[in-house]
Amino acid sequence: MRKPVRRKLSKSGTAINFAPNVRQKLEQRQNPPCAFCRRNDECPEKYGEKKTYDNGITLHYYCLIMSSGLYQRGKENEGIYGFLAADIRKEIRRASKMKCRVCKQRGASIGCAITKCPKSFHFPCGVENQCIFQFTGQFASYCWEHRPVQKVPSIWSGSSYTCAVCLESIDPLPSYDILKSPCCKNTWFHRQCVQYQALSAGVFFFKCTICSNKDEFQKEMLRMGIHIPEKDASWELEENAFQELLLRYQRCDARRCLCKNGREYAKPDSEWDIVLCKYCGSSGTHLACSLLESYMEDWECPECRDIVYKSEKLRKRRLEEDIKSPKRKFSDHQELLHSPSKCPRLSTETRKECRKCQIFTSRSLPDILKDLRSQIKLNVISRINVDRTNVWEGALREMRRKTFRPTSTLCVKFSDDARKHQVAVEMGNPCREFLCLLMHHLANSVLFEGSATSKNMTLNSRALRCDWYYEAGRMIALSIVHGGPSPNFFSATLFNCLAYGPEVTEPTMEDVTPFEMAQKIKKIKESSTVEELKLSVNENADYLSIAGCLRPVWSLDDKEMLVKDVLIFHVISRVRSPFERFREGLKVLGVLENIQKYPEIFAELLCYKPQKLTAEKFENLFSINFSPEGSTRRIAESRVIGFWRNYLADVEEGTTKASFEQILTFATGTSASPAISFLPNPSIIFLHSDGIIQYRFPTGQTCLNCLKLPMSKTYEEFKECVDFAICNTPGLKRM
Repeated sequence: MRKPVRRKLSKSGTAINFAPNVRQKLEQRQNPPCAFCRRNDECPEKYGEKKTYDNGITLHYYCLIMSSGLYQRGKENEGIYGFLAADIRKEIRRASKMKCRVCKQRGASIGCAITKCPKSFHFPCGVENQCIFQFTGQFASYCWEHRPVQKVPSIWSGSSYTCAVCLESIDPLPSYDILKSPCCKNTWFHRQCVQYQALSAGVFFFKCTICSNKDEFQKEMLRMGIHIPEKDASWELEENAFQELLLRYQRCDARRCLCKNGREYAKPDSEWDIVLCKYCGSSGTHLACSLLESYMEDWECPECRDIVYKSEKLRKRRLEEDIKSPKRKFSDHQELLHSPSKCPRLSTETRKECRKCQIFTSRSLPDILKDLRSQIKLNVISRINVDRTNVWEGALREMRRKTFRPTSTLCVKFSDDARKHQVAVEMGNPCREFLCLLMHHLANSVLFEGSATSKNMTLNSRALRCDWYYEAGRMIALSIVHGGPSPNFFSATLFNCLAYGPEVTEPTMEDVTPFEMAQKIKKIKESSTVEELKLSVNENADYLSIAGCLRPVWSLDDKEMLVKDVLIFHVISRVRSPFERFREGLKVLGVLENIQKYPEIFAELLCYKPQKLTAEKFENLFSINFSPEGSTRRIAESRVIGFWRNYLADVEEGTTKASFEQILTFATGTSASPAISFLPNPSIIFLHSDGIIQYRFPTGQTCLNCLKLPMSKTYEEFKECVDFAICNTPGLKRM
């Protein structure tokens, strides 16, 4: 039976309740405070581990080792971490006489290491007031007035960088919360981030995240108050942390797996045994799926086969060139065949290498895209619900779902559509409109910079953190394969980085978008004397130092190499992380592989190339559904088709109100023909009167890519009605 709480009557006769005091004492027994700082906070990252020892003393680990009057006189296994119990009690008595300069409470066991400084404080109070505690040597502590600081040149002020650990934006100013790497010129950290890294990595793995420098980096971080525990890394202490490295890859990666039990099914000593690639070992195939007779037969995955084929072809060609005369010239036919005209930004030597290692074929773009399209499964549907006004976030949400598959048929529905149902499967209008809106958003997003027809990658910390670059590459791959519009805004430099690699690509001045940056490089490039060149280098020393291009110049010959290095840093090296994620996204559905295999063909698809529609090309886009020959309707339809051809000729001459783009949008929902052909093919049918309703104006059925023409009596009437219908359709007036 629980005892009642004792109550005492005051002089006025009211009862005094002792329950709060009892509860407080009970809490102190369960969670006793630290004997030094008198706080019961448990925060190992800030104050160290709080523990009650056998002698009844409760201490924070950092409060213990940083106490100014306490010395380690015992061995590691004696007392508490080598501090004897008698010494600890003596230090507690000494600290009880010292008042904290911050909270004004007693127990301030830590004093500033500067002899003339009288400040004393608790360890938590010192942390809150930005004191520095050095966990090395004499374990010195410094107050907020005498703490060590990092000397940072004034050139860093005003610039914007990101923390090398969390990738959040950071202001490069010397402060308590922001630390600069001593080994990397433009690397900065949040104090909290680098402290968490040190606690996780330990003394054996704690190093600079950029250059992996260990000795110099640890020395500077210890000086600035970062605690580096003498332990192994946390990931090394996990049981079976690397167990998956002992697992053998077991999956069939053949383009078409024939096994009914799935790609991961494997049965030894049968046709469903899995063989791994003899080069990489990270791809596999069933024996039956690749027509292999036995497990001992070698198999190469498509990626390794392509690399090996190119390297062997390159070696053979070099051997042939060494045997033949070096002065031999190619014939005009060979030069025309092997000239990489679509990569003007590559150096002369690189062009020669590309000529040697490219695989040239006579395949056309529609044939390549049809092969890519064969991956799409018509019986599997991925539904996408988006809002036209916020298509980017809607696409991100839908494409990141676990149920979304790039190989499935796309079924798009706009949530902001006023009609009850506007769902079209695959290449119907909603899907094509969705992909068009998506490409339009990417062209004007923060992921790319440059003119409307020549864009390069940007460096955006938020986009990198949210992995938008990968998603952008994936969306472009989906648009190309699923019959949507191609980007058509890649610069030649960006395309060459994708097709041939950033290591062999040379950017130009046109790739530099910021006006101020372009002026700096232009000033260096236009220097006519050594004095002008040195003056330009000195004026831009801040940026050249960040780019790693600051070096002495002795002659004008150094100018070209300097400009080249600055351009490579600004256009390629600076955005290497976004580019790698973007390239990973383009690997979806094998698009990147085909770009690298057929660079000249895909250059026309991804880079801007103005195409002008003509009356002949436009007429060939549409098939005509005539009535049976010899019928009365067939005669009237032939007359209307004559009106249609005359109308297209007038459009080409510019004497009509509508344009080819408006007519195509009216009939199909898109203003340009996709890289792969329309599905279904655009067609023309005729609006015959049914005796009651007389159809005067044309109509478009975009889900079927169908244009319906009225049965006009004269050409003037036909032209007037078509112009009126197309130019007054919502959404076409602005085109």
